[in-house]
Amino acid sequence: MGVADIDWTAIETALDGRGFASLGTLLDAEARVALAGAFGEEAPYRSHVHMARHGFGRGEYKYFRYPLPSPIAGLRAALYPGCAAIANRWAERMRLDGRYPNTHVDFLETCHAAGQEKPTPLILSYREGDYNCLHQDLYGGIVFPLQVVILLSEPSKDFDGGEFVLTEQRPRMQSRAHVVPMRAGEAVVFAVSQRPVKGTRGDYRVKMRHGVSTLTRGMRFATGIIFHDAT
Repeated sequence: MGVADIDWTAIETALDGRGFASLGTLLDAEARVALAGAFGEEAPYRSHVHMARHGFGRGEYKYFRYPLPSPIAGLRAALYPGCAAIANRWAERMRLDGRYPNTHVDFLETCHAAGQEKPTPLILSYREGDYNCLHQDLYGGIVFPLQVVILLSEPSKDFDGGEFVLTEQRPRMQSRAHVVPMRAGEAVVFAVSQRPVKGTRGDYRVKMRHGVSTLTRGMRFATGIIFHDAT
């Protein structure tokens, strides 16, 4: 399956219903091995974060520098238009100012003009006992409301545990959690910080956070495609 095969109407329906949707398998084994295998290198990255040092959890992640690896750059540009159409409808429903341009190049120009010039796509590495606390990837005043995660490792074969987790907090209600099953190469699009939900008196906003549960065995790699750049 490729980006051209994605049914964006079905994706929007899933996002409206639960805040996430599977885009199918978008990275083949060769691309996954190449991305995970380069984690130990220094040249492809602008920053290396050890989560425990900052209270983010346990594990490591690295932000890519420009130019991005070709599979990441290609998917970031190709997935953006479908996501932007949904993002604009969400902005209207949540009565937010501003709309997103049709192409990712134009959106990045907006980010860079606001001083957000650092690339945000990243790769994450987890070993046994590692986890990622619930969080939101914001990075500045300009935030694109959707992002994508792609699993690079094979569940059950390469690792156990380490499930991708989302929570939503509706007004005056306790948080609801989603455990999202993923297979190697599968991409999931999800809400970064908030999404609209239809209520009896119109749409209201639901706060979203995401993380990764504790890895119980092996090693897990994933890559995240965030559409806005950072300050």
